Amino acid sequence: MDNKSYVVQMTGNGVHGKTVLTAKSLSGIGVNGKGFHGNALQHVNVNGSLYPAKVKSRRLRWDVKPSEMANNTLNPIRAIVDGMKLTPNPEKPMIALSIGDPTVFGNLPTDDAVIQAMKDAIDCQKYNGYAPSVGYLKSRQAVANFYSIPQAPLEAEDVILTSGCSQAIELAINVLCNPGDNILVPCPGFSLYKTLAVSVGIEVKLYNLLPEKSWEIDLQHLESMIDERTSCLIVTNPSNPCGSVFSKEHLQKILKVASKYCVPILADEIYSDMVFPGCSSPSLACLSSDVPILSCGGLAKRWLVPGWRLGWILIHDRNDIFGSKIRQGLVKLSQRILGACTIVQGALESILNNTPQSFYNNTISFLKSNSEICYNQLSLVPGLNPVMPSGAMYLMVGIDMDHFPDFTNDVDFTERLVTEQSVFCLPASAFEYPNFFRIVVTVPEELMLQACARIREFCQRYYRPHSCDSNDLDQ
Repeated sequence: MDNKSYVVQMTGNGVHGKTVLTAKSLSGIGVNGKGFHGNALQHVNVNGSLYPAKVKSRRLRWDVKPSEMANNTLNPIRAIVDGMKLTPNPEKPMIALSIGDPTVFGNLPTDDAVIQAMKDAIDCQKYNGYAPSVGYLKSRQAVANFYSIPQAPLEAEDVILTSGCSQAIELAINVLCNPGDNILVPCPGFSLYKTLAVSVGIEVKLYNLLPEKSWEIDLQHLESMIDERTSCLIVTNPSNPCGSVFSKEHLQKILKVASKYCVPILADEIYSDMVFPGCSSPSLACLSSDVPILSCGGLAKRWLVPGWRLGWILIHDRNDIFGSKIRQGLVKLSQRILGACTIVQGALESILNNTPQSFYNNTISFLKSNSEICYNQLSLVPGLNPVMPSGAMYLMVGIDMDHFPDFTNDVDFTERLVTEQSVFCLPASAFEYPNFFRIVVTVPEELMLQACARIREFCQRYYRPHSCDSNDLDQ
């Protein structure tokens, strides 16, 4: 076959003509190796096909901008804390009651059985390579066996292993929601939900929790938030930041609302089983007959290893509502990264099966004791209204701002508490719930007592009783 050359005349509107010439004839009309001389004609040398040359434009200067997703990503906690002026009193050691990491002070180590499981997983050298994006089958089966109950049975195919519970929440939101949809999020609630949703164009609607009812959901308000674009209801139980634990009866009422409006539930159960003695709270899945649930959990809090980044999604389908498409969607989303650390996956079966019950009991006993100390101490402080938790590792304290006229809000209050007393409590404005602050109760007991004493001293300095107004004087 002769080597063909195609000559095309280009204008701003496209190709206006075509002449087919042989290589021999082209040689006689002044074609160089790169094309015709002149601006109107371009020459492409091909074998039997035409690839018109594109008119290229170029940037005249560097202009690299962050994506819309990056610009729309905001962590409310960082937005609040980074704007605070946190300069501790140099005469008092800092006590941070703000960080939701139980390992910070070193007083809550994980169990020896957990450490040994990791050592064994490393020494066997079986887990140095890539794992399937959803996790090793053996590890997924171990999670299924650990959490399966007759009312909510699980198999390995119902488990997706993730890089921490945070990724589990991200995958669950992304598989259920499209841009323009909305999700229902507790207020106060974990700030990551909003961070993950808003960055991909999902609207966040806040439903109220009621402090006077130990942070139960305001079901009437929840129901009023639902519309045709509501694609997911997030329920956090036990709660961060509240430390609340919902009763079986309250969970059944939540399920009734979800069933009425056909809204699936994302159950954030990272604090599952971290419930104080005398309280009980079953998983949502074991109570659901028709509401499909994606339950998110992990090793971070119950096993006291948040840095190991091993989480999971438990798929509790009902009446085949999720069907194969949601499962396939989760698999596809998991393939964006290659999932959880393989070493931890290799240790997972042993961690779940060999951690002694005494370890769990000792952790819960400590958290309850510290919560009671904090609650009892701060209940005696005028102007503060702590809410006793029933689980997890947090306690919320209300501030009667009317009694503290020197401060404009909870951020101002907690900022000054750092400046004067070197005690840092997280202002609840970070959870979109002003005039409260959150205390993490994982600190050693002696530091908890010391922190409460400093908070009491601070409040005594700034507390002002209500003065009688004119109406009072007239009575």
